[in-house]
Amino acid sequence: MCQPMDFVMPARPLLNQIAALNTNIRQMDRSIEQLAERYPEIKILRTAPGVGPLIAAAYVLTLDRPDAVQHSRQVGAFLGLRPRQSQSGDSDPQHRISKAGNIYLRTLLVQAAHYVLGHFGPDSELRRWGLKLAASGGKRGKRRALVAVARKLAVILHRLWQTGNGWQAFPQPARKNASKDVCVP
Repeated sequence: MCQPMDFVMPARPLLNQIAALNTNIRQMDRSIEQLAERYPEIKILRTAPGVGPLIAAAYVLTLDRPDAVQHSRQVGAFLGLRPRQSQSGDSDPQHRISKAGNIYLRTLLVQAAHYVLGHFGPDSELRRWGLKLAASGGKRGKRRALVAVARKLAVILHRLWQTGNGWQAFPQPARKNASKDVCVP
């Protein structure tokens, strides 16, 4: 009959490596958390759904400053989340995304989009828009919706960074003319 120690002895080096990896992961997590102290905008970006300390830090460190792009809508193209274009005459074919920009941040944003559209994603205007897009997209609808949500999330994060406001799941539309609400006697 085998003793319990017979199984542990050959696995001991593997268990030691797992323990060392867990220690390294905890140290790296602490380092990422310390970045939030140096860059206060990371805390603002973390209010968005699916955006944790790693995605927020990668976003801030990749763009370096909020004026790296002139308009928030341009950040999708800056990160390679826009379709490639090749217009010629009357044809305007639909291509894959350009994949220009930082590969790691683009991958992280797509992972955040997976969370937003997944089962555990919080209800928000972004989630509803993405699910509607996925439902109407045919065979490749889910993949297209993921990239679209990642692009929109990149734009939202840039806007949060510029304004310094936190995430709002259902933002109120801005009023066009507030002076109409004023009562004049």
